[in-house]
Amino acid sequence: MSREQRGPNEKLGAVLALAGISNAGLARRVNDLGAQRGLTLRYDKTSVARWVSKGMVPQGAAPHLIAAAIGQKLGRPVPLHEIGLADADPAPEVGLAFPRDVGQAVRSATELYRLDLAGRRTGGGIWQSLAGSFAVSAYATPASRWLITPADSSVAREAGPAEGSGAPLKVGHSDVQKLREAAEDARRWDSKYGGGDWRSSMVPECLRVEAAPLLLGSYSDEVGRALFGASAELTRLAGWMAFDTGQQEAAQRYYIQALRLARAAADVPLGGYVLASMSLQATYRGFGDEGVDLAQAALERNRGLATARTMSFFRLVEARAHARAGDAVAAGAALKAAESWLERARPGDSDPTWLGFYSYDRFAADAAECYRDLKAPRQVRRFTEQALSKPTEEFVRSHGLRLVVSAVAELESGNLDAACEQGVRAVEVAGRISSARTTEYVKDLLHRLEPYGDEPRVVELRERARPLLVTPA
Repeated sequence: MSREQRGPNEKLGAVLALAGISNAGLARRVNDLGAQRGLTLRYDKTSVARWVSKGMVPQGAAPHLIAAAIGQKLGRPVPLHEIGLADADPAPEVGLAFPRDVGQAVRSATELYRLDLAGRRTGGGIWQSLAGSFAVSAYATPASRWLITPADSSVAREAGPAEGSGAPLKVGHSDVQKLREAAEDARRWDSKYGGGDWRSSMVPECLRVEAAPLLLGSYSDEVGRALFGASAELTRLAGWMAFDTGQQEAAQRYYIQALRLARAAADVPLGGYVLASMSLQATYRGFGDEGVDLAQAALERNRGLATARTMSFFRLVEARAHARAGDAVAAGAALKAAESWLERARPGDSDPTWLGFYSYDRFAADAAECYRDLKAPRQVRRFTEQALSKPTEEFVRSHGLRLVVSAVAELESGNLDAACEQGVRAVEVAGRISSARTTEYVKDLLHRLEPYGDEPRVVELRERARPLLVTPA
């Protein structure tokens, strides 16, 4: 379905020419993006011709899919107004802004919280039709603004009457503590069961029901800083869980809002942690250079502020990005620095609670992934053995990822039996959690095993993995 504008859409025609996309090419790209989101679209070159020459405006998610398709070709986000479709539903653009003003930041975050509920509870909603496919360039403005000013001068707020009540909501430290406890619970569930577990997916609802009313309430500067910090933690967690379940667009929006909230909290280490999460996402999506920039932004502002363990983690994330970018020297230097910082950490250091997952085991696991990307299987095996040496009841997903990395190292070392053995163990773990990321790791292993497809051990592994691969993560 479409509705008609007045006259041709010259903006869309001009941008299509700039991107070098034909009418048929745009139709194909839009249909493909829709299919990735569970939508069945049948646009063709005639449809696109109507959009351009007659100014027809397609309904539903199509305008955002058009913007995403063109943005992928241009390598940057394309706003709707640039292609003459500003009248389309703007909802999918919510969460991408990094406002300078604190009040606007509150509105930006709470709009995102309200938007997400429909998608999570119905299994589709806005995230099913969301078309703003992950664009690493969307992190440029948030990162630069945070670097320039990592803390707001004041966040005290006086609210008007609460909705449905004659009295404004006064926020206290006890309210903030509830959010921190929710974040701690969510971290445990996520590590043990994956971002797609129903207990983990309650985080967006907690943001909508609990955090949003508090952010819109009245609070002193002291309470407000704590409130923004707790909300930033929960928002980053929502982003991490979306990332783990393959919802890259949603994760990006959560991360941007989490960084803005961390700035309002004047919590520079937490802001660095959000940037590190952005870096890991960029690296995972294949943008190693941008991942380096984001990790180094986290490091730069935290010199002299963050604990040794925190700095170690930031350097580790930097190493991951360097390795994905293929820079073995820089990756090795960052790993060495990460290990050095970790050796300086001492019991009793004032490490943030959100860093509770980070130990030498995690360092070894990520070091193994660095050397996997650098195609150094002997180093991968060495670090993976260390990463797998401890019990894993608390970090089940991490254990599954490490098993896959170990299997890849064994395969590249010519040990097919060991590779399949580790692969079987990884599939068993992946079947107990809800993590699209873990499933992708298993798929990658199976792809690497294709040259040995007739080997009985490989056939057995593929059969064991079949239920995992046909079931949505």
